[in-house]
Amino acid sequence: MALKINDQIKETILSAKKILILLPQNPSNDAISAGLALYLFLKEKNIESDIATNDPLRNISKLNFLPQPDNIQSSVLGARDFILSFNTKYNKITNIKTQRLEDETRIYITPENGAIDPRDFSFIPAEFKYDLLICINSPDKESFGKIFEDNPDIFYEVPIINIDNHSTNDNFGQINLVDIKASSVSEILFDFFAQFDNSLIKDNIAKCLLTGIISATKSFQNTKTTPHALKISSDLMILGANQQEIIRHLFKTQPFNTLKLWGRIMSKLKWDDNLRLVWSVVSIEDFVQSRTEPADISFILEKIQSNYEAGEIFLILYASSHQKIKGILKFTDTEKMAHPAPFENSTLIGDVFEFELNFQDITDAENYCLERLKKSALR
Repeated sequence: MALKINDQIKETILSAKKILILLPQNPSNDAISAGLALYLFLKEKNIESDIATNDPLRNISKLNFLPQPDNIQSSVLGARDFILSFNTKYNKITNIKTQRLEDETRIYITPENGAIDPRDFSFIPAEFKYDLLICINSPDKESFGKIFEDNPDIFYEVPIINIDNHSTNDNFGQINLVDIKASSVSEILFDFFAQFDNSLIKDNIAKCLLTGIISATKSFQNTKTTPHALKISSDLMILGANQQEIIRHLFKTQPFNTLKLWGRIMSKLKWDDNLRLVWSVVSIEDFVQSRTEPADISFILEKIQSNYEAGEIFLILYASSHQKIKGILKFTDTEKMAHPAPFENSTLIGDVFEFELNFQDITDAENYCLERLKKSALR
């Protein structure tokens, strides 16, 4: 009889020697919390694992009130060795030494007899040091950004467990645990942990899971809040997670610089009644005066959405240092994320579209975006 999906995942994890937990580029708080919970759970089971995400210092440290992993990778470079093999059937090797120069490394090989025949050499890739990938909250392989671009082979040669709750997920894993009814990927992991080893859901693991659920549901205030999510959250609080501490860190304590940027963005906020669009723009001067950076905009977009319930589309355009205009776009209707993005060069990161426009003037970019969104609404 075929194993149920949670049993398949359990058996696959238990048979793995070393696991790589992958988070998407610019991961959501839910993705980070779920990844940390999985890392801690595997550690309790004495299963070796690493976490990888682009720019881990910025991405994971923003939840620094959660336990941080011992080893955070920004890439999977070095995940595979290459073997220089020499056939010694007819000629033994008596000595090998290496020399590192400025732009090259030389390997000196001393044969037992005479000269070396180049045909006796072969250069082959070894196995990856990871024998299982667990991908968290990612709709496709491309959502891992540079990690996928620089190392596509590992995604095709190493088995993948794909865990997500988005309807846009394209089931790219060998095992796909995708539940679009779940409030969060942290909720999905809670159910999996409960079946795997319920005794380990406590203390820091419970704290990570509750953080993910609270973040994804905006503290149980948005439409993702299901009865099951509320039941799980209650269980996690009983198991040691402090709801008020999590809420304080997620929603109450923001750096003063971020608050300054938030104020500057709010002062330029605009509304389109027909599109139900809320949008604003950010100049280089806004970043300089508030001492912030583009990475701070995602938080502000979420806060704007939570304060404007009538809005259905939320957009922030900002000037970049590359003399181009970039933007982030979010729909309240998650089904719209499954449709083609209204802008070229758009990438779906979690539930937000990120894109770049070939404009230098932010007003021109603003007008262009409005026209594209109007045309998209007519389709």
